[in-house]
Formats: sequence, C-alpha cells, structure tokens
Amino acid sequence: MDTKEAEGSGRGRRRRHTDEFKSSVVAQCAVPGVSIAAVALQNGLNANLLRRWVNEAGVKDEEHAGQAQRAASESPAEGALEVTGFVPVKLATSEATKGTIVIEVRRGSVQVKVSWPLAAMTECGAWLRELMK
Repeated sequence: MDTKEAEGSGRGRRRRHTDEFKSSVVAQCAVPGVSIAAVALQNGLNANLLRRWVNEAGVKDEEHAGQAQRAASESPAEGALEVTGFVPVKLATSEATKGTIVIEVRRGSVQVKVSWPLAAMTECGAWLRELMK
C-alpha cells in the first residue's frame, strides 16, 4: 500500500495516499460486480473514504445501476448463468419429516434411537431436557 504517515505522534496521525494508489484502488472499484467495501477491506481502507475517492473520480452510481440493469436483463443464453434472488427447492420427504421427531443419542458404545409423534413435541422437549441434565 502506497501511504505515508504524517509527522507527529498520538492518535491524530493521518495517512497520506499517493495519487497512483488512489487511482489504482478506484480502478478496482470500476469493475462491474465489485463491492467498494470489499476493495476497501483488501487495501486496508475505510469504505467511506474509498466511496469519496470514487465519487471524486467521477464514477457515478447511475453507471453502476445501468450495468446491473443490463446484467439482469440478459437472458441465461446470452450471458451469465448466475441466479439472483430466491429459488425454491423441493426437499424429499422422509418418515421423520411427516410427523415424527427422531432423536439419536450415542454415549460410548450405547446408541439409542427414539421416535416421537410430532403432535407430542412439548413432551419430547421436556424429556430431552431431563435427559441432558
């Protein structure tokens, strides 16, 4: 990192960053899909400071928003296959999820498997609390 410590002692020291370093970090932020906070963290900077440098360099939020809109409007055949948002997934149902609570306990060489009806979940919780005492 190209920085220079200001003269002085105590907590009030400021780091001075070279113009080359600033332009390099701002250029990293110009890549579509890159988080300013992530770039700041990688370079040991405060994200708010880096945001100010990006704004001063003339990179507008509208440009980033336009890139995001273009990427979202592309069909999977044309561009990225990345899926954003919620995707529901169906899980296979087993006997344990159809109304039965199954608990397996192992202590040493002893293994106990207990099945409780889902309707009696309160009693199962009380039993489990007593077991764990």
